[in-house]
Amino acid sequence: MLKIDLRSDTVTRPSQAMLNAMISSPVGDDVWGDDPTILKLEAMVAERFGTEKALFCVSGTQANQIALMSHLSPGDEVICHPYAHIYNYEGGGIAANAHASVTFTGDNRGIMHPEGVLGCIKADDVHYPKSRVLALENTSNKGGGTCYEWEEIEALRAVASKHGLTFHLDGARLYNALVAKNQSENDYGTAFDSISICLSKGLGAPVGSVLLGSEEFIHHSRRIRKRIGGGWRQAGLLAGAAIYALENNVDRLAEDHAAAKDMAEFLAQQSWVKNVVAPETNILIFGLNEDMDQEAFIATLAEKGIGISQMGPGKCRMVFHLDITPAGIKKVKEALASI
Repeated sequence: MLKIDLRSDTVTRPSQAMLNAMISSPVGDDVWGDDPTILKLEAMVAERFGTEKALFCVSGTQANQIALMSHLSPGDEVICHPYAHIYNYEGGGIAANAHASVTFTGDNRGIMHPEGVLGCIKADDVHYPKSRVLALENTSNKGGGTCYEWEEIEALRAVASKHGLTFHLDGARLYNALVAKNQSENDYGTAFDSISICLSKGLGAPVGSVLLGSEEFIHHSRRIRKRIGGGWRQAGLLAGAAIYALENNVDRLAEDHAAAKDMAEFLAQQSWVKNVVAPETNILIFGLNEDMDQEAFIATLAEKGIGISQMGPGKCRMVFHLDITPAGIKKVKEALASI
């Protein structure tokens, strides 16, 4: 078993305080619409972001896919970054669920820019798919936890509005971006037509994401969630954990960002490290020299009880989260220094 698990921030385990919050949460039946803790969570997140409604979902993938199924018709097209989670890591859901296609634009850090988006928008011609959704990811997982500046989001929103594109945000690690950039929840709720927020990554809840948008959108999304088997029953226990996470684990995300930066500085001093992507949040990506076997490197660390992951050839990844202690970081550095 891995003692220090840096593979992802999805591996966090509920603290005793979170478990206590779960146990004390009143429950009902969410399919009937009467689970009080789920209703409280949905109202809380909608109020924070200034949206009309919210919907508690099983996962970020489910929330994203529900949003895309709601926004798209067969033959439509999504504009996103080639690194996007909705394209790379959701089981081909855009094609399988929404029957839509994808076109790409963006830089090598996972960020899209207005001029690139404009180049992706199709003319109204029967030969082409219809450009329908502009989907951002903030932070960009595969880009190394990179964040959008607010001015960039405003510029992309302007393009979407002018060209009739629905503006969706995969905000799996949105709170990392909010903390890193000192941005406003309410601004995001105003800018985007729909937002998915994962609660089981850096925020530390065991399960769940929230989908945000207008009352009409969430009503339609609830129907889609039911159709794909996403109706909860006594899931107020999980909503209780999510509420605890939102009330207690947001500000501490800055500690994970600092830990990633500190480790990046350490790795940059190692002779076997080819490059380090300067982290903005809690994700640290680095490359090994050509004479280093990436799979063997990861396996060696695993033998020492340290888990890291890879994002393709030449990209090793560490993700810092609330279960990674200063003592654990010290042990990781000792293991790396011995290579």
